[in-house]
Amino acid sequence: MDQTRASLETETSANVAPVRPDVTVFFDQRTFSAQYVVADPATGKCAIIDPVLDFDEKSGATSTENADKLLAFVREKELTLEWILDTHPHADHFSAAGYLKDKTGVPIAIGEKVVEVQKLWKSIYNWPDFRADGSQWDRLFTDGETFTIGTMPAKVIFSPGHTLASITYVIGDAAFVHDTLFMPDSGTARCDFPGGSAKRLWKSIQDILSLPGETRIFVGHDYQPGGREPRFESTVAEQRAANSHISKCETEAEFVAVREARDKTLPMPKLILHALQVNMNAGRLPAPEANGKRYLRFPLDALEGAAWS
Repeated sequence: MDQTRASLETETSANVAPVRPDVTVFFDQRTFSAQYVVADPATGKCAIIDPVLDFDEKSGATSTENADKLLAFVREKELTLEWILDTHPHADHFSAAGYLKDKTGVPIAIGEKVVEVQKLWKSIYNWPDFRADGSQWDRLFTDGETFTIGTMPAKVIFSPGHTLASITYVIGDAAFVHDTLFMPDSGTARCDFPGGSAKRLWKSIQDILSLPGETRIFVGHDYQPGGREPRFESTVAEQRAANSHISKCETEAEFVAVREARDKTLPMPKLILHALQVNMNAGRLPAPEANGKRYLRFPLDALEGAAWS
């Protein structure tokens, strides 16, 4: 292909408006988590992003209520599920990826750096026979990798900082950033988990904010500051102008200082030690023991220096 033709094709593709997926949010009030069904309006093919497996830490009870609502919606709208996607191994809720995979046979996927999270937490849990190779998922996405949902193009952006393995899914005109950015009045994600880094988060945020200003940003949590109604959608332009952390920090050093000072005051999520052993295993609960019951492994004094609530 000659340079003129290549230039024309690049210019043409740049002028084509991105596909606008149909995005439906399901809010889990218990964990303040947003779960998404993202559908291609042209084909009815869809993906589920960051599904929640219900867990009550007081009683030890588990439930598939959230995940079953997602499946019921897919059936009701006559959609065809193609992907079950997680943005990272969550520290505040169990992933329902494994359950949904068993129910549907649809492939589950996450970013390739989940292997680094597995290695780190394998040591914390003293779990020598755990397979820290990512084989629990069907697909490990690399930075910049592309795939499709129906006819919609999707791209993966490696977005570390909150965790070692966080990724952003850019699907048409929508970016699913989970714990990298929150709604503008809530700022950004904490970086004090094992493997976290405020410097890396700053770089990840700049990558996201370099997307076109009209790109829709969908967050993974909303903690409803001031008691307002939950909100999940903004735009890149709104985040640039009004994010309570980003708009006040012109340099990486300023952001790191703000982020690290705040993180020192935050207690660990109440489910972090429960959730990571499940989520590093693609949302699969421990196997039943001889008595038919499942048991979580809970290390004491594993997160030294964390603030107490």
